[in-house]
Amino acid sequence: MKDTFTMRPDVRAASAADAPEVAELIATAFAGLKHVTYLVPDRRERHRVLAASFLILVEHALEHGEIHLAEEGRAVAVWIPHTAPPPALAGYDRRLAEAAGEWLERFRTLDALFARNRPAEPHHYLAVMAVHPDRQNQGLGSALLRHQHGRLGGGAAYLEASSAGSRDLYARHGYRAREPFALPDGTLFWPMWRAGEP
Repeated sequence: MKDTFTMRPDVRAASAADAPEVAELIATAFAGLKHVTYLVPDRRERHRVLAASFLILVEHALEHGEIHLAEEGRAVAVWIPHTAPPPALAGYDRRLAEAAGEWLERFRTLDALFARNRPAEPHHYLAVMAVHPDRQNQGLGSALLRHQHGRLGGGAAYLEASSAGSRDLYARHGYRAREPFALPDGTLFWPMWRAGEP
């Protein structure tokens, strides 16, 4: 599938000042997903723990990848290039332990599953795409995908879809699902690959 790149005026690059709000947005958008319930079983603590853990990823992507925001920060895509071995997240083990607390081993289990299923081929990794619940199903995710696909220069892309709905959205943008993998509670992820163009 070939995307025609059109710069949307409502898509912009995130800056360091956006990091806390981006982490909060992701935590809010992901609140109802099955894997999040596995990661943080305590509903009262879930948002706080998720926001703290996503902040680690967001700050890493701001330094080593790209974060795009749409609709004044109501939608976000976090990309990290895996065209060469990516740098390690600075202080990740310590920061994750502080963020996850008693649920640290669950986060480590998810990290290990992601690492085991990530392809070796060079690619651009969509680590997170999130849309605020009050703006979902309005085309913002598609706009963010088209924005980045137009900038990849034919490069391949990879992601893990965390729901059947997101899997279907990515399929409409040229991603093909690979063999799914599951968390210990049976929650599925679909690794998805979008081939580069010669």
